[in-house]
Amino acid sequence: MRLIQHKREAFWFYRFLSLGYDRWVNPLFWTTEMRALALDAAHLEPGQQVLDAGAGTGFTTEGIVARVDAADVTMLDQSPHQLQRSRTKPALAACPRMIGDAEALPFEDDRFDRYVSAGSIEYWPDPQQGIAEAYRVTRAGGTALVIGPVRPANRVARALAEAWMLFPPAEDYTGWMETAGFTDVRTVSLAPDWYRDQRVPYALAVSGVKPAPGPSPAARAAPAEESPASPLKFAVRFVAGSAAGAAFVPIAAVLAFRARRARRAAAT
Repeated sequence: MRLIQHKREAFWFYRFLSLGYDRWVNPLFWTTEMRALALDAAHLEPGQQVLDAGAGTGFTTEGIVARVDAADVTMLDQSPHQLQRSRTKPALAACPRMIGDAEALPFEDDRFDRYVSAGSIEYWPDPQQGIAEAYRVTRAGGTALVIGPVRPANRVARALAEAWMLFPPAEDYTGWMETAGFTDVRTVSLAPDWYRDQRVPYALAVSGVKPAPGPSPAARAAPAEESPASPLKFAVRFVAGSAAGAAFVPIAAVLAFRARRARRAAAT
């Protein structure tokens, strides 16, 4: 398991990341343009009941409530610190909020018209179980949308990414959705404007339709998560994982600066 692909470590990682998430992370890695393109695949409309699983500080939720009444959008996250930051956003004031686990959702079967999860799957110890839960809580005929990063083609970037958290190959996303029971599975490639690698997409938005009510055929009991053996091991894993994740920020910042400079040069 990767260094932050563990609920306890991810909890503390976001305890600190939440302080600058909207200011420093989203502008580089999860932009408003990417969000709009991804959410188109969910076919959101007023009157729908929507779950945002792994809602965090509410950046994706802000895109959802531009299309659906905020009172009908439930925000779920395992991090109280992230959800607390979301309370500073006026557009989200009416959204119900819950602390919960995406791999063991605290909702009845067929509860929501739409399920959305953005930037959460990379922290799930068992992605297939998480997507089976997405299937279970989506009503028959409803759409689930999962958005996450893709395994980099560059060897250095791949080593750094996979030391940190889950970066699945693109085909894993569609495989998980189909195994969970979703039909009409579709993908949309996403990338910030600084991303230039043509070999693989930067991220994917993968959607599917639930064909029948009830639980997923891939459902299974979520295994108890194994905790690090000692406080020292936890500290070492947490620091190493956080350092690997933090390394992406200056790399992306440099690439974004170069892309911006190239656009300005082309315009003159």
